[in-house]
Amino acid sequence: MQTRQLGRSGLTVSALGLGCMGMSDFYGQRDDAESLRTLARALELGVSFFDTADMYGPYTNEELLGSFFSEDKTRRHKVVLATKFGIVRDPNDPSKRGISGRPEYVRQSAEGSLKRLGTDHIDLYYQHRVDPSVPIEETVGAMSRLVEEGKVRFLGLSEAGAETLRKAHATHPISALQTEYSLWSRDVEVEILPTLRELGIGLVPYSPLGRGFLTGEIQKFEDFAPDDYRRHSPRFQGENFAKNLKLVSHLRELAASKGVTASQLALAWVLAQGDDLAPIPGTKRVKYLEENVGALNVTLTADELRHLNELLPLGAAAGQRYPEAMMAAVGR
Repeated sequence: MQTRQLGRSGLTVSALGLGCMGMSDFYGQRDDAESLRTLARALELGVSFFDTADMYGPYTNEELLGSFFSEDKTRRHKVVLATKFGIVRDPNDPSKRGISGRPEYVRQSAEGSLKRLGTDHIDLYYQHRVDPSVPIEETVGAMSRLVEEGKVRFLGLSEAGAETLRKAHATHPISALQTEYSLWSRDVEVEILPTLRELGIGLVPYSPLGRGFLTGEIQKFEDFAPDDYRRHSPRFQGENFAKNLKLVSHLRELAASKGVTASQLALAWVLAQGDDLAPIPGTKRVKYLEENVGALNVTLTADELRHLNELLPLGAAAGQRYPEAMMAAVGR
């Protein structure tokens, strides 16, 4: 497995990570047995950068990973484990959410995650969303104390704006920013990616396959399970869905001409954007994991990269990537 370094603080991860969210939440029915097989297969293939968060479930995804590590005590030492805090879900109604960056909440969340994951340290600890009511210096200050205590190794932010990144990084070195980045979500290229490279912060693109849309497997709205959150996402509704489907058809044609899948082509494009980023495509199935890993063997020529950039330029996707209320928490 190829490795990449995120930031200048020494955090090295597998070039391709594994997003674990969908194993427990948001994308239809859970299948813990298949998810555990997928986690085990990931390690066999060298995919050792696992991503979770306390709000996935809530809590059940961290518990799933905890059970995976408890099955075989050697596994934890093979994994760079990332988790997040900051999105607060109502236990009585998980659809209701708040955001907290209060220092006392940072510590409370970290202790909870350590317990559920069955580990004594978190390799990469992210603030999931920026809390506008708490100065970022206070939140990151509390996170840095966890580093001092050995409970966390490296710090990250998720969906933070450029100014916030600068303030956070001045408080304690930030190793990685996690944000959505794919052929149909390229906003990061305008301001965020240049800021990251100026500061020496790595990028962890989530949803590098456009929440599954760039795989070409989704052809109609009815393909989504009744409890799949994509039913409420602007990009998957009405005219937006039809317009975006045309974009994917072009991607599939190019992939077929190259002898690879649309997923592999889309992931290869993300991987080609720099050695300072490590995408974390999510899946709960072994067959999709293996397909994704195949993207590491796909080499894109300068002409192919140019063609992809022309097919899916910045702003090509129709519709926002989140509903309005959720978009408000992005880029703070």
